[in-house]
Amino acid sequence: MKHISLYIYLFVLYWALVAFLSRRGILERYNITAWGPVLMVRTMRGQGFLDLLGRAKLFWRAFASIGIPVMFIGMLSMLAIVVLADYVLITQLQSGTIPEPGKFNEPRNIFLIPGLSEFIPLTWGLLGLAVTLIVHEFSHAVLCKVEGVRVKSMGILLAPIPIGGFAEPDEEELMGKSGTGGGKVASKAERMRILSAGVMSNFVTAFIAFMIFFAALGLVAPSERVMVVGVEDGTPADAVGLEPGMAITHVNGERIKSAGEFILKASGVDPDSEITLRVLDDGSARNISMPAERSDEGKESGLLIDSVVRGSAAESAGLTENMVLKRIDERRIGSFADFASFMEDTRAGQTVQVEVFNTTSNRTQVFNITLGAHPDGSQKGFLGISPRIGRGLLFNGATIGEFPASEYLQALQRIPSKLRGIEGWFIIFTLPIMGLGGEGFPSHKILVNFYEPIGAAEPFGDAIFWIISATLWIAWINFYVGLFNCLPAVPLDGGHVFKDALGSIFNLRLKDRARSEELSRKIVTLFAVTIFSSFFLMIAIPWIVHSP
Repeated sequence: MKHISLYIYLFVLYWALVAFLSRRGILERYNITAWGPVLMVRTMRGQGFLDLLGRAKLFWRAFASIGIPVMFIGMLSMLAIVVLADYVLITQLQSGTIPEPGKFNEPRNIFLIPGLSEFIPLTWGLLGLAVTLIVHEFSHAVLCKVEGVRVKSMGILLAPIPIGGFAEPDEEELMGKSGTGGGKVASKAERMRILSAGVMSNFVTAFIAFMIFFAALGLVAPSERVMVVGVEDGTPADAVGLEPGMAITHVNGERIKSAGEFILKASGVDPDSEITLRVLDDGSARNISMPAERSDEGKESGLLIDSVVRGSAAESAGLTENMVLKRIDERRIGSFADFASFMEDTRAGQTVQVEVFNTTSNRTQVFNITLGAHPDGSQKGFLGISPRIGRGLLFNGATIGEFPASEYLQALQRIPSKLRGIEGWFIIFTLPIMGLGGEGFPSHKILVNFYEPIGAAEPFGDAIFWIISATLWIAWINFYVGLFNCLPAVPLDGGHVFKDALGSIFNLRLKDRARSEELSRKIVTLFAVTIFSSFFLMIAIPWIVHSP
């Protein structure tokens, strides 16, 4: 909330400055127009380059003509998403199951602004947005040149960071009214090509960037697994500089590959001595020394069972989650280290006596359990319980867990094979926000800490991770903006194309151009109001329903 308040305060100061400069006429001197807090920064530069590109008229007309049916496919897809979201919202309202507002409803996350949204990193988000704006608006401008429509200026929208770009054609020429000074008047076909060019360019850019992204994923391999998940303020871990996202590779010089190995080695250190951790921070290795963890009351009370493996010996015996493991045979279990070291010396088929405290019935129970075969193929026994290892283990104020580097990479590499169905496209649409399990896409820091370049990428080192991060955000923002612009709602490109298409269809039947245009305008306006109202309600209703 402190960050949000600061952003609001700075934004208000920025808006006040813009209003002051606008009233004084200072902005107009530099060809800048203020629309509230949004600045339209115009330039006449680049006209000669546009003329040069516009000479390839056949190519650009074919390119934009393909973009028209592509835009309608995107239009139908986005309408289906909106209708489905509305149906889910209405169903939840009727059943009283509207979820409580979460991070997806927070004001700073609504418009997916790089740096402000927690889903989109500032650097990579701005890079992706810049590429998106350039290819979209530049394509509009080139097609204007091809179709003979005057481009008055090009520029960028600031508020105060870049939020859009524009090519400013002569609106009277483009929208089919009498041209400036009786000049060019674009036909509907020409106008539809000009408007669809931006979306088509976004989709083509996204396609190329995604191809590079998935190819680059084949040039990296998992290297680490043990991860600092979180650090509590004021703890020993915080004091020595441990940070979330770091990879831990060694404990006192000994290599570790799992959180279980970490806690085994860390718990074996004399509590009056220090422990040295070898960590990777943004790909750079360094040593961090800190006091060894001391015993506490939590270790004396036993080990909380987080989950029980299906079909395991523990499940067959009746162990359940949230039971507290107190003892196995004569060994008291006060920590994960105690549990792991005991299980190392067991064998499949061995019968052990397990004492637990049942938190549901508030009583102690004893089970005789025959251990099963271990899933890793070793000879040691397998009980089948998970004592919070998946959610992290607390060590000196740091939560130590495991990043599923191998599993995550394999899941990403399988995405292209799923694009034949809806599932694959849904993953693409939500990848940077949802990730593969609701956690978002790994940050650049995570990539360089938990993966390493292989094959052809090995000589280039960490450059492969820059390519992965850059192409993901360029691809996704282009794809997202292209789809959003397909919506049949003015002022979006899709709204204007939809209006022209409806007008042509109505005119075939009514034989009255003015009436057809008026009818299509009203329908598109209705679509715009309905669509944008749907977006607003999807965001606002959880706050309204769950307000105090």
